[in-house]
Amino acid sequence: MMQTVRPSSVFEATRTAFHVRTEDGVELVGEVAAPLGPSEGAILCLHPLPTAGGMMDSHVYKKAANRLPAMAGITVVRFNTRGTTSEGGSSTGQFDNGVSDRFDVEAKLRYCFDDLKLENVWVTGWSFGTDLALQHAKDPRHKGLILLSPPLRTTTNEQLKYWNSDPRPITALVPELDDFLKPDEARERFAVVPSMTIIGVDDAKHLWIGELAVNRVLSEIVSIVSGVPTTLPLEF
Repeated sequence: MMQTVRPSSVFEATRTAFHVRTEDGVELVGEVAAPLGPSEGAILCLHPLPTAGGMMDSHVYKKAANRLPAMAGITVVRFNTRGTTSEGGSSTGQFDNGVSDRFDVEAKLRYCFDDLKLENVWVTGWSFGTDLALQHAKDPRHKGLILLSPPLRTTTNEQLKYWNSDPRPITALVPELDDFLKPDEARERFAVVPSMTIIGVDDAKHLWIGELAVNRVLSEIVSIVSGVPTTLPLEF
């Protein structure tokens, strides 16, 4: 029986908690939400700024884990970066503003490929997570980057230019009403990577509040991962 997709909706998936150790000895906690059937692809979620409340359970990522395995056959891998706590648990270590957090990104990418044996993996960063993706997600096995509300808070032009030597696609979803970087500003700042795709999202805010905004984000993610333009249904 069809039901309206609500903020609290949780659809069928196989959900598995995990602990992963980084090269510098930090224990990361997280969860894999996998479809009951074959996986069509996967996203590794890098969350917003933990010092501003960002965590693996930040609402867009939690809704992705609750919906995408059933609605799109996509595996969702979420975790708390070092020093971050959520309902899913606490990762050890201390927040390092994206510096030693590099080990977290690298460890999770290895986990996706070496342990989970996932294919068609896309790195998805949101806010602070976009800086982590741009600076540290260089494992050659992932398919590309999906950036949500990129503030370009710590990523330099030199770090951006790296992606001119890497052919993998980058798509940025930039809210019209973003507090940090609006679409026109994003196009100017990202001009050093001319191959990037910048998608301005009307009426949206940095935190993607509201079901219409969440549906748009998750639909764009599914479109990129599947390679087929998709609008997720409002009933499922």
